[in-house]
Amino acid sequence: MTKKLNRIKVVLVEKGVSQTELAEVIGKSFSTINAYCANRQQPSLEVLALISDCLSVSMKDLIVDSTD
Repeated sequence: MTKKLNRIKVVLVEKGVSQTELAEVIGKSFSTINAYCANRQQPSLEVLALISDCLSVSMKDLIVDSTD
């Protein structure tokens, strides 16, 4: 079983923002955002900061607590 390392997909759903919209706003490709959402790839801290700003959440809210 793959361990989820981020909550980007969950937060996108909570905020009603599509992966395509996020990709356009932060200047990344849809496939890159999709890889983040599927936990196939992890964003750099700089990209995580862009995503948190775009979604108006803290960077911490985008990361799964290690106790999960």
